Amino acid sequence: PPNPNPNPKTPKSTPTLPPPLIPAISKRHFVFKTTSLIISTSLIATLQYPIPNSSAEPAPKAAPLAIENTKSWFQYYGSGFAIRVPPEFQDMTEPEDYNAGLSLYGDKAKTKMFAARFTSPDGSEIVNVLIRPTNQLKITFLEAQDITDLGSLKEAARIFVPGGANIYTARKIKIKEEEGFRTYYFYEFGDDEQHAALFAAVNGGKAFIAGATAPQSKWDSDGVKLRSAAISMAVL
Repeated sequence: PPNPNPNPKTPKSTPTLPPPLIPAISKRHFVFKTTSLIISTSLIATLQYPIPNSSAEPAPKAAPLAIENTKSWFQYYGSGFAIRVPPEFQDMTEPEDYNAGLSLYGDKAKTKMFAARFTSPDGSEIVNVLIRPTNQLKITFLEAQDITDLGSLKEAARIFVPGGANIYTARKIKIKEEEGFRTYYFYEFGDDEQHAALFAAVNGGKAFIAGATAPQSKWDSDGVKLRSAAISMAVL
């Protein structure tokens, strides 16, 4: 007999937040086995999957952000950015592959997942930086020069915050630099298991995204430190 429903609709799956972080056993094991909210965000943005609206909007009158003075922390300099690293955090940044560009067969150099990556001694807390071309985050014919080119603070949340996450606060922050003011977007979000702080800016068609994640159970004690690390990122 003919199919009564010739065009069945496949139910849309709802993106979920990644599972809790697994403590590191070794550097190689850690890099390949752990996940975080920031990894989820970067993969969604890079692959240009549709991102649903986040489940909460930031409060219109948010309290001032609690941050630490990070001047005494180690400052890591990467390609086009700098970030302060919390004490005792271990450097898990992927080493540069200087032979990748020397192929005689036209192979493209492998893109690094993280421009910088640091973890707490037990591996449960992560601070990392990602660099992505802005045309991978939002289709546009013009090269983005400022993060506002990706949309307003609310619109850009669709890019930087995984669908289904609760947004606890969102801020547009202007920081004075040598050539004027640069605009950064800050988001703090999470679910029942993970909490994340994200700080992002754009320069020369590239988005610089600093993120810090930890289990919700540790955010009360270490959240200020992790938030401070994310906000310490500066685009050079």
